[in-house]
Amino acid sequence: MKARIPKNYGGMPGSMQGMIQQAQKMQEEITKKQAEIDEMDFTASVGGGAVEVVMSGKKELKSITIKPEVVDPEDVEMLQDLVISAVNEVLRAVESKTSDEMDKITNGLNIPGLL
Repeated sequence: MKARIPKNYGGMPGSMQGMIQQAQKMQEEITKKQAEIDEMDFTASVGGGAVEVVMSGKKELKSITIKPEVVDPEDVEMLQDLVISAVNEVLRAVESKTSDEMDKITNGLNIPGLL
């Protein structure tokens, strides 16, 4: 009686190879999309346009515009709060865009090591 050796014995099953190829493709798409996001600019405005912040997708602050009428030497704390609020808002926008775009690629899967 001859012993039967299962197909793909000693190698990866076909479905495993397919999964690896799919993961590699997904990683390439993630890298490409992250590069696109890195090149984007995000803007947030608070206080009715009193403070505007522009940040890159790399989370680098590019500019802060403050309308002169909000510069009150008697109320520096308000201006500080507006700047903090604008920076936090633009950071949330960058994070949200990045998360949304990655979810489109991964179909919402949280794959350790891919992101």
